[in-house]
Amino acid sequence: MKKVVIVEFPSNLGLKEPQPGKEPGVKHLPDWLSQHNLHIAINPVTVLRLEPPKYSSLKDHETGILNSNSLIDYAIKQAKLIDQIVAQDQFPFVLGGDCSILLGAAIALKQNGNYGLFYLDGHTDFMDVSLSESGGVGGMAASIVTGNGHEKLTNILDLAPYIKEENLWCVGNREYDDEYENEIRKSAATYISLDTLRKRGIKECTESFLSEVKKKNLDGFWLHIDVDVLNDSIMPCVDSRTPDGLTYDEFNELTFNLFKSDKLTGLEITILDPHLDQTGQYTSAFVANLTTVFNKAK
Repeated sequence: MKKVVIVEFPSNLGLKEPQPGKEPGVKHLPDWLSQHNLHIAINPVTVLRLEPPKYSSLKDHETGILNSNSLIDYAIKQAKLIDQIVAQDQFPFVLGGDCSILLGAAIALKQNGNYGLFYLDGHTDFMDVSLSESGGVGGMAASIVTGNGHEKLTNILDLAPYIKEENLWCVGNREYDDEYENEIRKSAATYISLDTLRKRGIKECTESFLSEVKKKNLDGFWLHIDVDVLNDSIMPCVDSRTPDGLTYDEFNELTFNLFKSDKLTGLEITILDPHLDQTGQYTSAFVANLTTVFNKAK
């Protein structure tokens, strides 16, 4: 088992304000998870932290995206840090933040070879800025890292695409809207909605993905976990609530199958907003489930 390094990226740069003048609370997620014993349970060799640039609610005129220049600067620094961890044959266990932290990881992966991405999320996050009301990269992260969107963000350090579109598996979406879903349906990515996942079965889904990683001889894969993939009744403290979602039994089975693969290069956890979980009851349950399965698998 590789030594685990917890990496904290407390960024909210990819989200819109929940209300005028108020920043999204996801920037407090690493500290919140630590307070609820994730760090103790994972027992990393070290904990590294990279503070983000200052948040702004203004869209960049060139791209129509919130905080685009700051996101680029931050992603380059994130990539350097993750690259160092991977180079030391250690396992980066990344805590966001919102989904825009994927940019840094994806850049680091591209610098190290050809990788897959298992995008476990209650949304596809695969859409053009023209469909985004907020202009937040958090809702476009999977699209951007596979080379879709403004070159300013998709081609940082001339590395586009960071992840090949055909190496993306987008799993768990339950925002059922043709205009939204068609963006990924017309791509080369593999799209498995929550309904499809349940029809095909979790074991079949994960085995198919891991088989593809092996068949393509990929250097590894990255696991993105947005907590809004979980059922709204057990994880309501997210920025975009939607009915239904994975139960913990389903989530645990799926993540266990991926955690035990020696091709898993690293993972990230995003979107849980401490401001929306005042008692910590939802966070405590999440930490207990996630760390139990991770430690059992690894």
